[in-house]
Amino acid sequence: MLEDELREIEYQPIPVRNLIIEMKNLSELMIDLAYSCVLFNDGDLAEEVMGLEKRVDYLSYLLLMNASLAVRDKDDAEQIAGIMKAASSANKISDAAADIAGLVVRNIGIPKILQQAINQAEEIVGRAVIRSKSILVAKTLAEINLEEEIGCDIIAIKRKVKWTINPPDSWQLQKGDRVIVRGASESIEKLQRLATGELEEIA
Repeated sequence: MLEDELREIEYQPIPVRNLIIEMKNLSELMIDLAYSCVLFNDGDLAEEVMGLEKRVDYLSYLLLMNASLAVRDKDDAEQIAGIMKAASSANKISDAAADIAGLVVRNIGIPKILQQAINQAEEIVGRAVIRSKSILVAKTLAEINLEEEIGCDIIAIKRKVKWTINPPDSWQLQKGDRVIVRGASESIEKLQRLATGELEEIA
């Protein structure tokens, strides 16, 4: 089925550099999201990860087309070979993240060793719900600047039934938003206290 979908992709003149950067960024993000959906047993988030895998596959196919047209001589071929190797690695990471998310989609039990490995990482993922009395309500991600202020960043937000992956700085938080964050455990704990309204100052 995937091969049939890829055959329908039309060539678009996109710089190879842009494609490889987006593939790299998405594959890295997918790992965090995959761990998140496993930890929180979130089927909706798992489906989002699966959707991102399709996006990476799509970018990989576009990259192949654009890279093929860019080859004019031996030197070009050597450079493109390195780019394609990097793209292949990003694609493998994406596939691995989708495999992790698939554990949730298929309702397979999570091995304890996987949960232990996630919890022992220097950077972990956590979640918080923005409550009505939180000082974060009605503020944009740029205004609160969590990464610089407390050392964690928001990688996904669920509003009602829709997930927004890698939300922009202009995103304005609202009561009820469920956020997935990445950072040290102390930073995530502080964000959770801000989200509930227990803590009233970011800095």
